[in-house]
Amino acid sequence: MTALPLAHCSDEELTCRIKRRAQEAGFDLCGIAPATQPAGLDRLHEWIDRGFDGEMGYLRRRQAAYEHPRHVLPEVRSVIVLGMNYRTAEPTAPAVGIGRVARYAWGSADYHDLLRERMRPLADLLHAERPECRTRAVVDTAPLLERDFARLAGLGWFGKNTMLIHKRLGSWLFLAALLTSAKLDADDPHETTHCGTCTRCLDVCPTEAFPEPGVLDARRCISYLTIELRNQPIPLDLRSGMEDWVFGCDLCQEVCPWNRKAPRSPETAFQPRDDLRPFDLVEWLTISPDEFQQRLQGTPLERPGRAGLLRNALIALGNTGHA
Repeated sequence: MTALPLAHCSDEELTCRIKRRAQEAGFDLCGIAPATQPAGLDRLHEWIDRGFDGEMGYLRRRQAAYEHPRHVLPEVRSVIVLGMNYRTAEPTAPAVGIGRVARYAWGSADYHDLLRERMRPLADLLHAERPECRTRAVVDTAPLLERDFARLAGLGWFGKNTMLIHKRLGSWLFLAALLTSAKLDADDPHETTHCGTCTRCLDVCPTEAFPEPGVLDARRCISYLTIELRNQPIPLDLRSGMEDWVFGCDLCQEVCPWNRKAPRSPETAFQPRDDLRPFDLVEWLTISPDEFQQRLQGTPLERPGRAGLLRNALIALGNTGHA
């Protein structure tokens, strides 16, 4: 007797199952976008031409690859865009000798690793239903304009601070994408914006990193200065604007009205560590290199390295004006 071929679900049913599996894996948002040229490609080219990428030379080197997700996965037909809320506790009150760390780095795990692991069940489902398909998981590691595809997948709009904003979850979101050669039913893009005349995110920036709404000059951004600007001093005219930030910056998100009612994340890995919130500047300046590595291993704070983080801590202490 000839074996009958395995019956697989329809594209529509597979799309629904993918979204259910994403929710089960801990993702708060899941949308499907077609594999196409991102609408923000011209903006990216203009942004790089204006030099706003600073020392992030990898963006310029990979500039052509952002043209289409096929440069990440040649056979790609669909882009599954996922969002995970990382809002947990509220920041501690400012105090002399205490540095601030961006919310996304408060926890015990690097979100790159966690999101990539959480996408595995989605990839397994795709391969089970479409054995011939190919997949590739992306978390900030490939030339893909994740926010463009998130908007295309209906997950939100771009705020004036360039962040993706969702009506219910605000902008405290990690984004990830699962590229696949399988054909899935695409969601409707998010065509509207809901920022109105509000400019709070632009006005609050102490280093004036927004030359215009929707455009970020990374060279002046505190997140860039504390994380991406490596092996060199921070420009003198920007040091006072860094205030007490030692890793990243949340100011333009903290003042956003859409973040007022954003829910708290139950994810254990995102809950604040006691030694990162608050961040005792003097303590971190005095611990040994071995202890430094041991305490930060596997967290986002590894990125600037010990030299970079201590440089930031010294500037934050100098900004207190306290002997």
